[in-house]
Amino acid sequence: MSWVIGLHGCPLPTHETLAHEEERILRANWNRTNTFKHKSHNGTPATEQVMAEDIQAKLEKYRTAPFDARFPNQNQTRNCWQNYLDYHRCQKALTNKGVDIAPCDWYKRVYKSLCPISWSTKWDDQRDDGTFPGKI
Repeated sequence: MSWVIGLHGCPLPTHETLAHEEERILRANWNRTNTFKHKSHNGTPATEQVMAEDIQAKLEKYRTAPFDARFPNQNQTRNCWQNYLDYHRCQKALTNKGVDIAPCDWYKRVYKSLCPISWSTKWDDQRDDGTFPGKI
């Protein structure tokens, strides 16, 4: 781990260290939740049920958009756009499968916290009119 010495001589982690640590934790959690493939008592795959519970727990703790290593700069316009697309892609995919779209709420919360209301309203209108430039 790389550290930077803070104002009062205290060691502080760098952004790279935090991003690496977050990725390591996410990979560990992903491996932990995807190690078994049996069915749960209600017939859905157990991994989907565990992941849905993890997402629900994250949504309850949600305050604002977390750091995303794909968008390290101060300008979060692309982050806003990507989460808007991800939400609608997720919603479309899960609706076509006939599955609950609750996992998509994460993307919605992120884009709602990052994007100005006028942008999302404009994009919703464009989607309704069939003139939306993104691929959903």
